[in-house]
Amino acid sequence: MVDPVIPPGADAAGLMSQPDTLQAALEGIVTIDGQMRIAMINPAAERMFGRAAAELLGRDLAVLVPERLREQHAVHVQRFMASDLSERPMGQRGQMTGLRANGEEFPMETALCKVEVAGGERYHTALLRDLSEEHKLSDLIDRINQRMRTIFDLVPVAIWITECDQVVYANPACVRLFGAKVRESFAGQSIYHFLSPGSHERVRGKVAQALAQQDAVLSVKGEIARPDGSSRQVEMVVAALPDHQRTLVQIVISDITKLSQERSELIRSQNTLRELSASLVEAREEERRRIARELHDELGQRLTALKLELATLDRADSARNRAERTQAMIEMVDDTVAATRRIAMDLRPLMLDDLGLNAAIEWLARDFERHTGVQVALQLAPVQHLIDNRTATTLYRIVQEALTNSARHARANAVQITIESSADGIGLTVQDDGDGFPTVPPHSPRGSFGLIGIRERVYMLGGKLSVSNMPGGGARMMVQLPKGEADVSASGGPPRNDGDSMPLPLDARF
Repeated sequence: MVDPVIPPGADAAGLMSQPDTLQAALEGIVTIDGQMRIAMINPAAERMFGRAAAELLGRDLAVLVPERLREQHAVHVQRFMASDLSERPMGQRGQMTGLRANGEEFPMETALCKVEVAGGERYHTALLRDLSEEHKLSDLIDRINQRMRTIFDLVPVAIWITECDQVVYANPACVRLFGAKVRESFAGQSIYHFLSPGSHERVRGKVAQALAQQDAVLSVKGEIARPDGSSRQVEMVVAALPDHQRTLVQIVISDITKLSQERSELIRSQNTLRELSASLVEAREEERRRIARELHDELGQRLTALKLELATLDRADSARNRAERTQAMIEMVDDTVAATRRIAMDLRPLMLDDLGLNAAIEWLARDFERHTGVQVALQLAPVQHLIDNRTATTLYRIVQEALTNSARHARANAVQITIESSADGIGLTVQDDGDGFPTVPPHSPRGSFGLIGIRERVYMLGGKLSVSNMPGGGARMMVQLPKGEADVSASGGPPRNDGDSMPLPLDARF
């Protein structure tokens, strides 16, 4: 082993005092003389630089510094040696770069001090700490943070991370949800700046509860305000992040506007269908009362009169009287048959089954003209061979309901009914020159369910329905049905086709 280089007159024993302390020190210790030669190095420094003491003692300090930094390092050391400072604590100057025996560079932190030995000779000692592991850990943490940030950036759901109530992170999905231009517009802002006032208290309560309860994951619904003045219904899931101060909160924000609208629409539809069901029950009971009344008033009374005539026929005082009474009874039977046919026709026109859809609609239109005075123009393509009985009945009932509506509500003078066939199916158009559909539904206790009934009939067959007002006045209803019977059981309910257009209230005019 090479002995330490000690200038003439220096006390080697004084320089190398407390050898046990130097040997046990965890930090590296290197002492140099005035010529910047290494005079002492402890085992921790040997391990740090990968060099033995015998290899370093007496050599220039520059051997422990990368060649590209040696000149700069020498200037710093000489400046300290020439200064009046007796020591410079570790970390005051920042970091240095060391050089291991294998050529590897590594970061280290240094603390310097001056030591005088007997004879007035000054030595300078450096306390060294290897920062390689700290840098590796720091790099690892940075990579983990970058990966987590990348994951958060790619998540399609909006995420806030807040400290107290200030936003410290917002992902791109958050920018899209709030309609912001850049994510930096969130930084440092209070979350309540972006929430509608009515949501503030609920969100504050959930945030405070999440911070107070470890591992609590809480949900709260609210409303956000966008820069364009619109608002969105959102659901926020709040959870505290594990930091020492328990001030960081993660808020996952889901847009439930469409879901809320669909839920409201579903509830409204259920209520409408419930009312429609009640209306149909009432209509059926009313129909039964009407039929019972007609059977009693017309058929019953005529049959009773006929029975009385038959009972007194044998008591007729002359052949002429019997002939007159017989003729009267024949006329009474004819009236009874006519009444029976009329009642049966009201229930279901037999010609729909016997002569087909077009003949039934023509009879319905002529009967409608005779009773209301409204002119009905028909343009009916031969479609009977393309449809089944269910589709024919549906088209007939739609025309019947539309004519009733035109006479009852629209005050129309003319109605145009068109049936045509195309590659898409069977098309029915009913157009009148009346008042048109009102843009605001009428206020009534139950509403009117004619159009709702038509819509449900069409949807049951997998068809499309659209209603609209004409530019010059009047209304138009268009129905498109598939050819043949449609199977809707597989879809779980009536379809909502993209082509459906229902811009006006369902209960308008009907």
